[in-house]
Amino acid sequence: MTYCFYICASLCLIIFQTTIIPHIPLFNNFYDLLIPFIIYLGLFRPAREGILFILVSGFLMDNLSGGPFGLYLTTYLWLFIVVKLIIKYLHARNNILLLFIVAAGVLMENLIFIVSIFLSIPDSQFLAITIRTVIFQILWGVCTGFFLLTFFNHIHNKLQKWFNKLIDEKS
Repeated sequence: MTYCFYICASLCLIIFQTTIIPHIPLFNNFYDLLIPFIIYLGLFRPAREGILFILVSGFLMDNLSGGPFGLYLTTYLWLFIVVKLIIKYLHARNNILLLFIVAAGVLMENLIFIVSIFLSIPDSQFLAITIRTVIFQILWGVCTGFFLLTFFNHIHNKLQKWFNKLIDEKS
């Protein structure tokens, strides 16, 4: 049941991100919606549950993005690893951590993207529009990250309870 939730949630996020968000002018500079879900997996789920899902999600996003292959895969993997390292020292249910961790994940993804562009095109110049876009994405991450993490955790817990109740009734 857990993996079904992961698959459904990620597909819904990918579809929403690629089909609906580009047509809403307010969300012009919105961040990658799989970042909060990857962070959710790192914060609240065991590593063995998240690794396979992260590899598949990264592969899927690499195929959909048209960018260099492995960019999203690498980003998601490093993001998951960093979150797992952070929760060794900080409590995963700390509201201040939940408020800023998505923004930090958005910054990390953008830094990985910018570094990969500089490595592939050495004479590229860093434009002010890039800084503006990154700042807007970080602000969106601060504003929405806490709510998305809480939403994912709430829905997953409700589905888990429902599934356990369903199994108990059948046995």
